[in-house]
Amino acid sequence: MAAVEILITREQTDDEWMRRAACKGLTHLFFPAPAERPQARERREATARQVCAGCQVNTTCQEYARDHHEYGFWGGESEDERHAAGYRLIAPIGVRARSAG
Repeated sequence: MAAVEILITREQTDDEWMRRAACKGLTHLFFPAPAERPQARERREATARQVCAGCQVNTTCQEYARDHHEYGFWGGESEDERHAAGYRLIAPIGVRARSAG
């Protein structure tokens, strides 16, 4: 059996701003747990929004999420809010599931 070499390359981005983000170490607030209930999501996102409100890199974070089609809560904005603003996710899980019904 031949060995297969897999090369993974990461797009170089200016992500120095991430080191100054107020959310550093608070991943649980910005990304949902599996099977998160709507009420839990509202509470989690409200808390995340408070963290973002006091963050010095909020605008940069929001722009990054919009430009890179990110999932989760970024720059004071949820996936649904980015979608509503015209920024599409590659595979919008929540939006697609809610609009299919």
